[in-house]
Amino acid sequence: MRFQGIYTPVITPFGDDGSIDHDGWARMIEHLIGAGVHGLVIGGTTGEVYALTREERLAQFAKAAELIGGRVPWLAGVNDMRTEDCCAYAAAARERGADALLVASPPYSQPTEQELVSHCQKIDRAAGLPIMLYNYPARTGAHMGEDFLRRVSRNANVQAIKESSGDVERIHLIAREFPQLQLSCGADDQALEFFAWGAQSWVCAATNCLAAETLALYQACVVDKDFDTGRAIMMALLPVMTVLERGGKFAQCVKYGCELQGLPGGTVRQPLRPMKKELMRQMREALKMAQEAVRQIQESAEIAPSRSAAEVTPIRRARKG
Repeated sequence: MRFQGIYTPVITPFGDDGSIDHDGWARMIEHLIGAGVHGLVIGGTTGEVYALTREERLAQFAKAAELIGGRVPWLAGVNDMRTEDCCAYAAAARERGADALLVASPPYSQPTEQELVSHCQKIDRAAGLPIMLYNYPARTGAHMGEDFLRRVSRNANVQAIKESSGDVERIHLIAREFPQLQLSCGADDQALEFFAWGAQSWVCAATNCLAAETLALYQACVVDKDFDTGRAIMMALLPVMTVLERGGKFAQCVKYGCELQGLPGGTVRQPLRPMKKELMRQMREALKMAQEAVRQIQESAEIAPSRSAAEVTPIRRARKG
């Protein structure tokens, strides 16, 4: 599968009572597809998958397939504590029409690299879908090291890696030593660096509330190869990315950003708590400044509209079975 474009991990809006706002979730999917994103991630960290029940996760897979209707590809986040549960989610995602899987290390157990290879292989056997690895050691406690990447990339279905470590040297390593893996940006504040090193896709949480602006960055860097404009756009976006990445309330900030755009965001589930007023102020001001700055850059550079999802939709591989 060719991963190209912006893949947005969709937020899960909650009501004040903690229940899923299903209408709001459907509205977010429509908004993102209408804005021109190239794919979606269902069951990702930004969707607060860790706070959802098994039944809610499976229901999201089924409903996503219905709502998306083949208009863009979607990746299923199938991560959990136990390998058996990950395999079950992977099989369910396949049955519900997912195009690929997003696979991270199980949290807390801190498997060795060899154990993590086995974990990924079992998920692959359960579903037989293209896999995008997800290296996020700050959340999982385990690092997808060179030995792991060397072993697991021998599997034809392991095709890409979302690198979320925040370590720029990892970008260099993957681009240089593992060209067989498609490099995908997984750190919103490092998108420019990823694109400079050849990444063709961006799993971008910020797109939930900054669709036009993040698409403009992708257009400038990946499509137009205009890194002068891309650098200017990234400079405009950095204050927002800094609030998101370093404010300590990532999900809350993204959801608040959505609400500022008139989109459904809602609250977060426990153990997370709502944002404090000072962080809300920082996010509000950074978002407003970024949007205005990107608009001015686009007008100055006369950037062409981003290519539609149909123009960059990946060629889908034949599935096993």
